[in-house]
Amino acid sequence: MIATTSAVVALSLAGASAAQAADRVTYADSVPSWATAANDAGAAPADQTVEGEIYLPLRDQAGAEALAKQVSNPAISGYRKALSPQQWIKRFSPTKADSDAVVNFLKAAGLTITAVPDSRQYVVFRGTPEQLGSIFGTSLHAFDYAGRHLVAPTSAPSLPAGIGAKVSGVSIEQSRTLTRPESIQQGDLGPSAEPQVARKQAAAAAPVIETPCSHYIGEHVVTVPPAYNGQTQYSTYNCGYTPQQLRSAYGLSDLSKKGVNGSGQTVAIIDAYASPTIVKDVNTYSQQNGEPGLTNSSYQQLVPAPSAFTDQELCQYPSGWQGEQTLDVESVHAVAPGARILYVGGTNCGGGLDVAMSKILDNKLATIVSNSYGNLGEAVPADVIQGEVNLHLQAAGEGIGLYFSSGDNGDEKANLGYPSPDFPASSPWVTSVGGTSMAIDKNGKIAYETGWGDTVDQIVKNPDGTLSYAEPLSGSRFVGGAGGGTSAVFTQPDYQRGIVPAALAKGMRVSPDVAALADPYTGFLIGIRPIVDDDTLATGDYVNETYGGTSLASPIVAAQIAVVQQATKTTIGFANPTLYAVKRVLPNAFRDVLPQNPTQAVAYTSKTSGNTYLVSFDQDTSLKTAVGYDPVTGLGDVSFDLLTQVAHGRH
Repeated sequence: MIATTSAVVALSLAGASAAQAADRVTYADSVPSWATAANDAGAAPADQTVEGEIYLPLRDQAGAEALAKQVSNPAISGYRKALSPQQWIKRFSPTKADSDAVVNFLKAAGLTITAVPDSRQYVVFRGTPEQLGSIFGTSLHAFDYAGRHLVAPTSAPSLPAGIGAKVSGVSIEQSRTLTRPESIQQGDLGPSAEPQVARKQAAAAAPVIETPCSHYIGEHVVTVPPAYNGQTQYSTYNCGYTPQQLRSAYGLSDLSKKGVNGSGQTVAIIDAYASPTIVKDVNTYSQQNGEPGLTNSSYQQLVPAPSAFTDQELCQYPSGWQGEQTLDVESVHAVAPGARILYVGGTNCGGGLDVAMSKILDNKLATIVSNSYGNLGEAVPADVIQGEVNLHLQAAGEGIGLYFSSGDNGDEKANLGYPSPDFPASSPWVTSVGGTSMAIDKNGKIAYETGWGDTVDQIVKNPDGTLSYAEPLSGSRFVGGAGGGTSAVFTQPDYQRGIVPAALAKGMRVSPDVAALADPYTGFLIGIRPIVDDDTLATGDYVNETYGGTSLASPIVAAQIAVVQQATKTTIGFANPTLYAVKRVLPNAFRDVLPQNPTQAVAYTSKTSGNTYLVSFDQDTSLKTAVGYDPVTGLGDVSFDLLTQVAHGRH
């Protein structure tokens, strides 16, 4: 009765009747593609609340796009003449009157308003499925998708015409709760072998090969059954590179010693929730590795109180994001130890991430923003995608560079049934960061680098005592690789024309744009006190763990940008147009990441099961590395020399 009454009040306030379809605006592009009859699991649980988000259109969409191009393209007059947040909001944001009308409508309907950003581009709210269904003229059901029960409308939501005229999109579905950290912990071999729960319970068997981890490639070499070109000698997996090794490999060691280390720059990091021990963990880690610790001036955070965390089960809990935040902060601090880090945490992995982004954009709290998360492909309603893209346009117009991890599941076909890049990395207004496998030698130099795409083959002992692979190498199992590929949503941006092969692009945007280290078996060492209770946020003892994923690649590139901005006293902003312009004139400015002949691999023994595997690199689903641009590493690996060219806009 309460829900129905509040809905009637809201409709009467708007001067419309739900029974008069002509008096309502319908949002056909606000229903997710997976909300089908075949997936329908019945009415949504009545005892839960669902987050909703209403998007308001920009006042001048074409003008916002034109400004974003003008500010970021070195060939256009107005290059790097960015607007302030106040100027951008005044020129492009929805009016305060329209925003207030939407907020008042939702409040009158009995919904809880969660957030309205200064830019007024959206309103985040919560309500019960019954409330939302009544207010938006539809029914909310649960749908089986991607191994989850997700709530979505059974038909297109609608609004009374008086309010609907002010609204560009409605989200009352949970596709964005599939947003996940793009990180993989070394040893996470997926659900078909050694799932996390089973691994924690099982006692490790005696390994068929002892494989102590290597601090650099080739420190420990073991003999395995004949593999590529009959090769039997392979290095063991990496213990986890240190900050010093990362700076050395990327040519930043000498600069860092001279104080060119990101000083004076701010790198913002966005994730969901917040680690309760982040400063303590980073400082323990820094002391362990001879690095400077964090101070009140070098690290700040804007985070919700734990009582404000929402959708924790859907979003993989605070413990599921703690490793991500720790990886992001410690890798930025490793590559650019002088940079200031601003961590902004979302209340969840949906609208909470938008609110975190808006806090940065609406106040220009940083010019470099690393985002180590992504949706499952582009399986997000079109209206929601447009609302997100408008935030990207705001960033570009203000001279802020957004860096997004390209994904950790290759072409996503195993999850979606069809190949797809991940959004938001597929947006043409962000820099998508792919991944590599990087072997650093004992002198701190890159011995080889190839595309990140790991497959594993278990090594077993035969009855006669010899060793072999449990399955032929051709049957290797994929356990993680850089996301990328051709978008089904976005047409090809001007900056990619002539660089991305036409047969790959087919007139559409292709990601990633650049790449950095991402392979967990050539990964990065972190220090963390893991959350052991998501209710109390109690943590355990400090441990070292090795991580990878494009969640590592994105903050590495963001930190490199901080170094070059300090060195050149410039603000790069949205980097893609300049990156591709440099590629046209200085094709060798990027370190092209190529297939290795023979295929490179390392030997790895699980600490939990005792199983030994050959981990092969550059086996990334249908995505293949190649000379020039490719959908695993984009233009290639970045270098400080390249970034200097970018900073000066040379093309």
